[in-house]
Amino acid sequence: MKSIVIASNSSGGGKTTVTLGIMKALQNRGYDVQGYKVGPDYIDPAFHTKITGKDSRNLDLYLMGEDGVKASYTRGTGDLAVVEGVMGLYDGKGIDTAYSTYHVSKTLNIPIILVLSPKAQVATFCAEINGIVNFKDANIKGIILNNITESYYNLLKAAIEENCSMEVLGYLPKDDRLALKSRHLGLIQSSEIVDLEVKINTCAELLEKHLDMNLLLEQFKEREKYVDDFHVEYKGKRTAVAYDKAFSFYYKENLELLEEMGEVIYFSPINDEKLPSNIDFLYIGGGYPEVFINELSQNTSMRGSIKNALDNGLRCYAECGGLMYLTLGVKPLAEESQGEVLIPHNMVGYFEGYYTLTKSLQNFGYAKIEVDVENDVLPKNIDSINCHEFHKSFVDLKDGKVLKLTKDVYDKSQKNWKCGYVKNNTLAAYGHVHFFNNLVWFKEIFK
Repeated sequence: MKSIVIASNSSGGGKTTVTLGIMKALQNRGYDVQGYKVGPDYIDPAFHTKITGKDSRNLDLYLMGEDGVKASYTRGTGDLAVVEGVMGLYDGKGIDTAYSTYHVSKTLNIPIILVLSPKAQVATFCAEINGIVNFKDANIKGIILNNITESYYNLLKAAIEENCSMEVLGYLPKDDRLALKSRHLGLIQSSEIVDLEVKINTCAELLEKHLDMNLLLEQFKEREKYVDDFHVEYKGKRTAVAYDKAFSFYYKENLELLEEMGEVIYFSPINDEKLPSNIDFLYIGGGYPEVFINELSQNTSMRGSIKNALDNGLRCYAECGGLMYLTLGVKPLAEESQGEVLIPHNMVGYFEGYYTLTKSLQNFGYAKIEVDVENDVLPKNIDSINCHEFHKSFVDLKDGKVLKLTKDVYDKSQKNWKCGYVKNNTLAAYGHVHFFNNLVWFKEIFK
């Protein structure tokens, strides 16, 4: 399988749109395409999966470790792999290039195509390109210009060829039909976009017309094979996984570990009446429970089924949106004249307390988790692990917090906060965890 990385100079630079269009154009040419996403994001991989028909995989050096990234990369199948980068090419965890798209490209030895969206620039744009190319030893093989007119493209192409030692492969024209809507945590999910196939087909057609696809194909490099030691023994356990438009944030490899351990049964907290029968574990991942609160709330039988099962000791692990779902629901608004107005709870109500939506991100980014308080799910002496938080909400629960999180700050100081709640056999926290670099935690949680 040959591979290429699609990167940019910033978030919003056109990576996702161009990546999706290239995937579809390659598929239209008869290639079997495998998608990957650098970083911890769940939404972009879902778009990849929608187009290619096979699960996209994350490549996150901080969450997965180098061996975990190489194992995930090796598990991909097909003729061609398209790796979508994250943020700007060199942007990583802090003020250096660690854990960036560049870092992943170097680790896996994959060439880079740079997608750039210029605006009212010519010579200065060339200076920026030279700055990106010369900043590190990135293996940049060409440039795709995004969201521009044909006349502007012709001007820029001539300027780049004059001032930069870099090949221009083509461009994606400015076209309102390609716009993908977003919400408070990023793009609208692929499952919610009714005309997604029309948009992607349009994008692929435009790229076939304005991008030298044959020249692009020449830049793909045969991948290397790596060792994959991330496996667990079969235990005959049955795990129920919440999966629908409210809960879809799962790393493919985490689910594969559960499948190796036993049977995985997917269910919908929105549509199904109750939990699957005879299960040993419940896994509720992240997603948008706050967006689909009405549908989740109306399914009283499912909410009751989950609460009853957890009250009776079913082992459960809930991340981010899963934590929010297990609370009483969104915190009622306060009125000055009457004080706080209480409303009936509209989530599971297993944890006593509510979540509150915020306008800004809370504890955003990578962090390290350690067990701070002895509990019945994770022993206090277990090694710390890496996680990622990305949420615009916080919870106020009566249950005590058992986890301590630490985030390195650019000035070499640290930010610390508490999270993670244990009740009976349930562990719920905001942090998203990839178990490839944390198999000990996985085995403790799902034992």
